[in-house]
Amino acid sequence: MALPRALAGVRVLDFTWVRAGPWATRWLGAFGADIVKIEWPEHLDILRSNRTTIPPGMEPGPNAPGQFADTNVNKLGLTINVRTPRGLELIKRLIAISDVVIENFSSRVMRTWGIGYDVMQQLKPDIIYVSMAGFGHTGRHHHYTTMGPSAQALSGQTFLSGLPGKPPAGWGWSYLDDTGGMYGAMCVLTALHHRHATGQGQHVDLSQMTVGVTLTGAAFLDHTVNGRTARREGYPPGNRTVWPGTPLVNNYRGPTVAPHNAYRTHGGGHNDWCVIACFSDAEWQTLVDLMGRPGWATDAKFGNLSGRLLHQEELDEGIERWTQTIEKYELTEKCQAVGVRAMPVQSAEDRVERDPQLKARGMYPELDHPLLGRRKVQSVPFKHSKTPAAVHRPAPLIGQHTRQVMQELLGLSLEDIRAGYTDGTFWPKDMPLYSYIEETLR
Repeated sequence: MALPRALAGVRVLDFTWVRAGPWATRWLGAFGADIVKIEWPEHLDILRSNRTTIPPGMEPGPNAPGQFADTNVNKLGLTINVRTPRGLELIKRLIAISDVVIENFSSRVMRTWGIGYDVMQQLKPDIIYVSMAGFGHTGRHHHYTTMGPSAQALSGQTFLSGLPGKPPAGWGWSYLDDTGGMYGAMCVLTALHHRHATGQGQHVDLSQMTVGVTLTGAAFLDHTVNGRTARREGYPPGNRTVWPGTPLVNNYRGPTVAPHNAYRTHGGGHNDWCVIACFSDAEWQTLVDLMGRPGWATDAKFGNLSGRLLHQEELDEGIERWTQTIEKYELTEKCQAVGVRAMPVQSAEDRVERDPQLKARGMYPELDHPLLGRRKVQSVPFKHSKTPAAVHRPAPLIGQHTRQVMQELLGLSLEDIRAGYTDGTFWPKDMPLYSYIEETLR
């Protein structure tokens, strides 16, 4: 018998778009909630227009981008024009039978449509409304519009990233979207818990820019405690905690670890690297033993942390002469076997196709997508023994489940649904229907 899912029976109306909002509802769907994704073909989700993630040989179109397909698994797809009287009426009826409404527009959009939180409360007194605006729904700038990279700049993250004397670099991926999505899911879960205890719904006002502020680490303490501004001295800590030629305390972690770097491994290709870190003198001695106690490594100047920090260049050169003789996965096995922290640097191909641990945890299951075919998607990174979370439904084609939602949830007849396609409620009047939609209307 299949185990129950934690959010089975919870219905979520998903007005979200791009990444942060859909990422939140993706996880709610993995926990078993029924997610109804609401869209309109004339105002496509940006991810549906992303041509860079369309598989080779696939015709461009709103159902082809792989990024949308991975971000929006576990959802039903409904197209409806909220800006029409009939569409608004039907949306209000859906709100009245739902548990959660979630969106990530700027603060004025839902009120402009006529479904602000005050209206939702009248329709469903215990409704949970989670808004994920870039600036939230309060404050002098609440009406500002933003996207991940611009919110990242205001939050302070962009300034902290980059090389000294160079322009702020920002981050390669919009991590605020993914982090904001996880915060959004957490907001829904805590609000559901509160409603279960009290019977009361609520409006949860999440600001994604503020979420970014929480990711700036100890920069806050640097200002409030140390009385100094954030700065980028030397190369940013990452592969090394301290770089040659920079003060030993020039970052938020301090000079705590050496060796701590990425080292070339056998093969010498662009992806042949392994990261090794020794957090104590004892761990360093273990690595020295593993390397066969070469003469250079037994020198007294490497015997303690301060010496290894002072001679990092020579230290890393010696280690890399050894790592270059061993393939990165074999090197990882050797180090881990004796208790030295080491991990191969992995590309996307490595992670998806070669990593045995990710395979064992089912991180990349295959789903049959109606257009893209059988494809791997990202699963959930956690395991529940009693209420398992899972990726169980491919992302919807645009409007794929409109008839199903309208019939099963609101009791509309097939004639009513056909009329909605004719009058522009469920599809733009001047836009041809996709074949799968025509099939549902027969």
